[in-house]
Amino acid sequence: MRRGDLDDLAAFAAVARVRSFTRAAAELGLSPSALSHAMRSLETRLGVRLLARTTRSVAPTAAGERLLRSLDPALAEVARGLSALADWRGVPSGAIRLTTFGYAARTVLVPRLPHFLRAHPEISVEVIVEDRLVDLVAGGFDAGIRLGETVDLDMVAVPVGPALRTLVVGTPGYFADRPLPATPADLEGHNCINYRLLGGGGLLPWEFERDGREIRFRPAGQLIVNEERLVEAAVRAGAGLGYMLEHDVAEEIADGTLIQVLDAWCPPFPGCYLYYPSRQVTPALRALVDCLRWTSDGAPALPTE
Repeated sequence: MRRGDLDDLAAFAAVARVRSFTRAAAELGLSPSALSHAMRSLETRLGVRLLARTTRSVAPTAAGERLLRSLDPALAEVARGLSALADWRGVPSGAIRLTTFGYAARTVLVPRLPHFLRAHPEISVEVIVEDRLVDLVAGGFDAGIRLGETVDLDMVAVPVGPALRTLVVGTPGYFADRPLPATPADLEGHNCINYRLLGGGGLLPWEFERDGREIRFRPAGQLIVNEERLVEAAVRAGAGLGYMLEHDVAEEIADGTLIQVLDAWCPPFPGCYLYYPSRQVTPALRALVDCLRWTSDGAPALPTE
């Protein structure tokens, strides 16, 4: 491998990942023109076109996609090796890329991540928030935070939050002229607010369980959204029933602002877990795991500052 090839390959991976010379150049600390020149030089040396360019976009070609699939795990391994040198210095350092979803970002990362960053100034963290599940290695992620039931069994999984419940709720005004549903089947007669999962395009099923019987229900209703706050606003305005996390509505149920139904059909389920492949863990990721881990007394660990 020629001197500079590794830098150019890493630069290609950045362009292919974000599909923009401007954003990749900012990430790499280069000018867009210098980055474009480096990519053309790399393509010339390899004798194959890696990027399809137009005046408005850039995307990897079929050859580029194949190269990217090979590069991502290799570059991630190099990054882990460099981060592991921190063991010799006694100070965790390096970069961490996390994939997660909105609820975990709000309840796990918002309260804890700022403290972690202050306690570990030599660690940088990139967080990508999206509904869809992603392949950690193919996506270039070090770890993810998802609900425990969605984590693959071959991953190392660490709890970072309590068990959860999803409840069906509506306002007293909504129920003023409608009967309270006694079973999930009774939801057929109600106006239910649905949430669309952008990754797969389907609607989030309402899941129920009682006495070993499991039901996955996709109710009908006037409104379908992909933004949690719109669901919350519509439910609180009395526009329909919502399928919402207990954490978000507990106070309103307690003060009577919202009415919970189908309680016996809504058992708890595993909460949020931080997960990563069962391979060498960098000191930086180990420090983040230690910070976010949910302890036996029901609280996350406090970082040392």
